[in-house]
Amino acid sequence: MQKRVIYDREGHAHYVTFSCYKRRRLLDAYKAKQIVIEVLNSELVKSNGKCAGLVVMPDHVHAVLWFSESDQLSKFMKQWKQHSSVKIKKLMKNDLPNYFSTTSEQDPVWQPRYYSFNIFSMNKLQEKISYMHENPVRAGLVAHPGDWAFSSAAFYLSGKSVGVPIESPG
Repeated sequence: MQKRVIYDREGHAHYVTFSCYKRRRLLDAYKAKQIVIEVLNSELVKSNGKCAGLVVMPDHVHAVLWFSESDQLSKFMKQWKQHSSVKIKKLMKNDLPNYFSTTSEQDPVWQPRYYSFNIFSMNKLQEKISYMHENPVRAGLVAHPGDWAFSSAAFYLSGKSVGVPIESPG
């Protein structure tokens, strides 16, 4: 099996995707999606990272991120997934106890690893952001990208805050 290589030395933006364990809809609850965004925001502050766009779906997450220093992505992703996992499990245990009647409390929230794609141009950045924003529409969750509350589409369409500062890579 070929070892995955993630290039994080050039200051490029990264389009990242990660999924819930076994693609379960662990993020159906409003508060679960909110946790993912809140933890993203706090981890960006800690790592001096920036976000150009995001979408939190019921079973996966997309974001475009970049960092002022090299070799930050792997550590950042580990912290984002780990801290959000703890909070989501606590939410499930306290507010959604029936969930654990159908699955094990020992199951992880997230699939291991994540997918990263380096973005080298503004055209590719716009392509990835458009793809992310169309995700809830393709899934039949909303009619228009700006209608999905857990996406940066509302920021791009009307400047509305989405819980994370949205910036374009320089």
